Amino acid sequence: MHYAARRIASLLFSRPSASRISSSSQRSQFLSRKMATTSSSRAKTSSRTYNDAIDALNSLQTPYAVIEARRKAGVRPDAASVAEMRGYLARLGYSSADLDRLNIIHVAGTKGKGSTCAFTDSILARYRRQHGLPRRIGLFTSPHLIAVRERIRIDSTPLTEDLFARYFFDVWDRLESSGASSKPIYSRYLTLMSYHVFLSEGIDAAVYETGIGGEFDATNVVDRPVATGISTLGIDHIYVLGATVDKIAWHKAGIMKKGSPAFTIEQVAPATRVLQDRAAEKSVELRVLDIDPRLAAVKIRPDANFQKKNATLAIALAETALANIDPSFVVPSNHDAPLPREFVEGLEQVVWRGRCEVKEEGNVIWHVDGAHTVDSLKMAARWFVDECATRKKNVSSTGPKALVFNQQGRQEAVDFLDELCNTVKNADGAGFRHVIFCTNVTYAESGYKRDFVSHQHNPKDIEKLTIQRVFAEKWSALDPSANVMVVPSIEEAINKVRALTSTKEGDQKVEALITGSLHLVGGALGILEGGAESL
Repeated sequence: MHYAARRIASLLFSRPSASRISSSSQRSQFLSRKMATTSSSRAKTSSRTYNDAIDALNSLQTPYAVIEARRKAGVRPDAASVAEMRGYLARLGYSSADLDRLNIIHVAGTKGKGSTCAFTDSILARYRRQHGLPRRIGLFTSPHLIAVRERIRIDSTPLTEDLFARYFFDVWDRLESSGASSKPIYSRYLTLMSYHVFLSEGIDAAVYETGIGGEFDATNVVDRPVATGISTLGIDHIYVLGATVDKIAWHKAGIMKKGSPAFTIEQVAPATRVLQDRAAEKSVELRVLDIDPRLAAVKIRPDANFQKKNATLAIALAETALANIDPSFVVPSNHDAPLPREFVEGLEQVVWRGRCEVKEEGNVIWHVDGAHTVDSLKMAARWFVDECATRKKNVSSTGPKALVFNQQGRQEAVDFLDELCNTVKNADGAGFRHVIFCTNVTYAESGYKRDFVSHQHNPKDIEKLTIQRVFAEKWSALDPSANVMVVPSIEEAINKVRALTSTKEGDQKVEALITGSLHLVGGALGILEGGAESL
């Protein structure tokens, strides 16, 4: 490997030193050094707050310049990333065997993995209320929607700010005292922290969503999960995982472990072949699940096949986990009997913010759905169309449709817009009358909310609205009749939609769809809810 490539490879999964961070991150560098020299006695006090923790966490983000250099050098994740996580785990005083106490349910996929995790967690929570087992349930997901602390949940509830800060600095100080010369990057630090939280809090069932991929993901230090699940696969993160679904399937299949039941749902043929081949290599029995017929009596939201597939996977994962945790629980040999009441309640009452969520505000009906691939955007558009069609049956007329969209730093996302535009336009003949592209910057005046600060995108592109202008040009070509706007913040995008109600169209409800990145969706929900962290 060329020296430059080796040099960048050394940066791949470690926190950049101060000399490697651009001047825009100097505040974070200073904070990181300050935290590193904090005395052990202060570490045992509660003087360091949640905001201090988030500032320190943000200092672990990989800067845009390093990410770009990595791309140009062709550096991608490899087995060293998992080895590094094992090393950090050891510095906290744990081994991979300690993770067995958590009875981990491990979930990977391109679309639906978050929903699958939420369904599984909800089922286990309802079962616990009736039977006392599992005693405590952990849930680890990413990215966060409104606040970082929601990534780590106990009994379906995000960590409190005080508890998050306590465990954050507990990990920070342990790494410092162990002589570690670096700390994990942002997402890996949170993964490491989750293990410490769950082991410290006596969790005996934990649902883990992978970040990117599976084989080399930070969550893949678990050697003996009670079950693994792979949701729908598609094209995403092509730089890291590959540009074809079979290459992506190879990475996702990395979570399967010998001795642990593995499940997936119907996939495209190339993905199925790779999953089955990798299962055979690992001596794993992989079950490909059809939609569970017992769901016919369950009110799944939205009532669509993709969500029923996620629910089906969650049922299998929960059944397998409960069979390991509760000696009295028996996995049914067939699906003749209806689902247990706890499963039905778990599926019907699940709360998963930012997915197919509807909020009514005056004369605007907001439809909020995070979607980051061409397939998930198509599903979001169909859900929006169905919601609008159902509403139209109950009112004499409906108002204009508006779209708020962003996918920051992803040039390929411009190709996602065709399906989004055409799906809505083909449904009602008019499509979106108003289309607004914004950045992920939260507020017009104060900028990012602390939990959403990002150093991973080119600040010049954000300032110049580079990708937003590309999106706008594309949409104008797709639908020249649409009123297309570009604004620099989520707050301004929302206010543009609100302003539509003061026009002559304001006698009717404006039907608005906010979709794209979860950072956009989370920021939008925070604004719509007055800044409250409704987790």
